[in-house]
Amino acid sequence: MFGFGRLGSYSYFAHVERELTRRFSDAGHELVVHVIEDLPTASIRRRANRLADIVSRTSGEGHIHLVGHSTGGLDARLVASPATQHSDPDALEWLPRLRSLTTMNTPHFGTPLASFFATAQGQHVLAAISVLTAAGLSVGAQPLAMASILLGFIRNADRALPMKITLLNRSVENVVGLVDDARSPELRTFLRSIEEDQGSMLQLSPEAMDLVVAGFGNRPGVRYMSTVSMAPPPKPRAWLGQLTHPWRAISLSVFFAIHRITSDIDPHYPCAATRDGAPFSDEKTEMVLAKAFGERPGFDANDGIVPLRSQLWGDVIWAGLGDHLDVLGHYFDEREDVDPTKKHRDWLTSGSAFNDNAFTSLLDALAAGMLGAS
Repeated sequence: MFGFGRLGSYSYFAHVERELTRRFSDAGHELVVHVIEDLPTASIRRRANRLADIVSRTSGEGHIHLVGHSTGGLDARLVASPATQHSDPDALEWLPRLRSLTTMNTPHFGTPLASFFATAQGQHVLAAISVLTAAGLSVGAQPLAMASILLGFIRNADRALPMKITLLNRSVENVVGLVDDARSPELRTFLRSIEEDQGSMLQLSPEAMDLVVAGFGNRPGVRYMSTVSMAPPPKPRAWLGQLTHPWRAISLSVFFAIHRITSDIDPHYPCAATRDGAPFSDEKTEMVLAKAFGERPGFDANDGIVPLRSQLWGDVIWAGLGDHLDVLGHYFDEREDVDPTKKHRDWLTSGSAFNDNAFTSLLDALAAGMLGAS
């Protein structure tokens, strides 16, 4: 959701790719990574077909592991599902070599934020957040004015909405120009893809995913794993700590606004497995969650984009505090004397305090799980 593969020389998954490759090498194995240049908000079926085609062309002869962040986890699950069909049977010939499927912060049971993004107002918010993500991560830009307009836009759907839409669209265009100048016009193609096909926003609603969960089956012989995270609940003191950083104060406010939307759970479609109306998973998973967070998280716990309970699937190999971008290595890095290609950047202040130690722990667990499945 609002992620990308590569913009110019910047790779969205560079931190995960580099760290996984190093861990496999240290264990005496070669890992060949292929990042899928996906359709950002297209339907899960379209994206899954694209995934199958690309893997069939790049998979070589070794074992195969799929790692999907956010909606990418659903693409992977659909491809691996025994019931999956493809117009070209050859595109699925590699499935017997699939050893593991790991989902990171994936909305297996949907997310209320997708329902919001599917509205006319939400589509403008989605475009703005996508541009902020691209600008913040690829060139380290912090468009304060645009973030301020976005915050007012999310908070108040009033009679001034047409004017706010105009202001927001102008801000988006200004930031697109900034990224274009620094990198390439690929961001315009990325945004055009969002405008042309938002099928997944409809499919990721809690109501739609209630049906999808019933239709996706696990493939025998494949280890299913998940990494899950949540941001700490919004607290006034979080704002006080950012008063000397105007950009972080605004981005924290934007985060809390979308966090609030994501926590607005419908009791009929709670974005989670349930039993007798309460959150439910196996006892092993509940112990992992209780150890990570000090208690068993409720329905409203989320990473700002996806409810935590919606992220649970298979063996939970890592759980901790972090927002939706943190877990890919997109967190604040205060170091100045670091190679720009290895520097961690963020635009979304969430108060999670995610850091190098948390990222190392997450990647250790991910690599160990994949190696164990081989």
